[in-house]
Amino acid sequence: MTALTAEAPRHAPPRAKRRGVELSLLVCAVLVCVYGYAAVGLARHGAVPPDTAGYAAGLGALALLGHLVVRLRAPYADPLLLPIAVLLNGIGLVLIHRLDQETPGEPAAPTQLVWSALGAVLFGAAVIAVHDHRRLRRHARTAGVAALLLLGAPILFPSVNGASIWIRVGGLSLQPGEFAKVLLTVYFAARLAAHRPKPPHTGRRPKGPRGPFGRTLAPAAAVWLLSMLVLVVERDLGTSLLFFGLFVVLLYVATGRIGWIGAGLLLASAGAWAVGSLEPHVHSRVADWLDPFASITAGQGPGQLAQSLFAFAHGGMSGTGLGLGHSALIGFAAKSDFILATVGEELGLAGLTALLLLYALLVGRGFRAALGTADAFGTLLAVGLSSLLALQVFVIAGGVTGLVPLTGMAMPFLAQGGSSAVTSWVIVALLVRLSHAARAPRPAAAAPADRPPARPAVLR
Repeated sequence: MTALTAEAPRHAPPRAKRRGVELSLLVCAVLVCVYGYAAVGLARHGAVPPDTAGYAAGLGALALLGHLVVRLRAPYADPLLLPIAVLLNGIGLVLIHRLDQETPGEPAAPTQLVWSALGAVLFGAAVIAVHDHRRLRRHARTAGVAALLLLGAPILFPSVNGASIWIRVGGLSLQPGEFAKVLLTVYFAARLAAHRPKPPHTGRRPKGPRGPFGRTLAPAAAVWLLSMLVLVVERDLGTSLLFFGLFVVLLYVATGRIGWIGAGLLLASAGAWAVGSLEPHVHSRVADWLDPFASITAGQGPGQLAQSLFAFAHGGMSGTGLGLGHSALIGFAAKSDFILATVGEELGLAGLTALLLLYALLVGRGFRAALGTADAFGTLLAVGLSSLLALQVFVIAGGVTGLVPLTGMAMPFLAQGGSSAVTSWVIVALLVRLSHAARAPRPAAAAPADRPPARPAVLR
């Protein structure tokens, strides 16, 4: 018989950093946005806007700044994350500038450009500061407390458009719920990673919560009650559903039990039905969703949702062209809640599909980073951040197309809103850091980061 010899551990082949691919995609993203900016000027005024070169230089500088930070501090990061973010942000600036042409007295594009620049700076700062994403786990409790304080802060300020979700000080307004969603994702990921279920020695799957993981049932109920409290007090349907959906997704990923999805849907549906029946502001949105053309029948003219549906119908398959639509008839929410209606009207179903595919690709790359991380906290954090984007896009796109009731949330990167722009860039920065940890080469003998070292044998 031949003796079996143990082979020396082989190191995985080094992966390409692909920073050149990222730079090429960034150039293409900037060129697409500049082309859209010029197309708006040609359609509205018959000439290319004189500040096109300045717009191109500003957007290119932000893209180059992000690329240099990633190249130096996260060289193995996914090469698609940053270009997609730049492209979405640039398209949003073009759409807001286009809608400014209908409301010359209320320009929003310059302010949104400032917020985008701040978001890009924070993107670079987050990539540099978060050298190891596992360090965030140590501050999970602080993140949870800060998130609760941010959620409760708008109660002290007057409501805006029927919802108390803003903090206004002078001419500055912030939506603290946007920052709270990132902090809550860190808290949820750290808690579920610390109390995840341990597989039994028999190899059989446990039928119910065992050991320390059973203690997550109380936080699940608390998060549901908190989401309903936010909905009742602040009249914010979108934020409450977003937080609750985020926790249910992370709970399913941590346990592998699909029952959590069914239980979460039942609880969310029951809470939304109860509050939608009792709270007048939420009830009016549900009524508009059930019959968006009721105001037309009553002789009061089309409401915002009806105007949005008209815009999608007018766009057809290929759209009317940038700058040639009438989605500004929607009113004050055309640059925020209903900016997708402008995409559907002026870029058509083809452009709207391409935009949603960009979001799907961004979310998919985040999930891919989750599959490559070696620790449970990193996996749950990547899934949570990606799910935030996915849930937000679904709720907003469903609201403006009549699939679900309107929630008043902002489309990530696309819509007017400084808080949303900044937090979207922070989410991408964390995904960049997580994808770098997933793709970077590891020593073959390295143990998983979230598993304690084996104890030495003791002779008895």
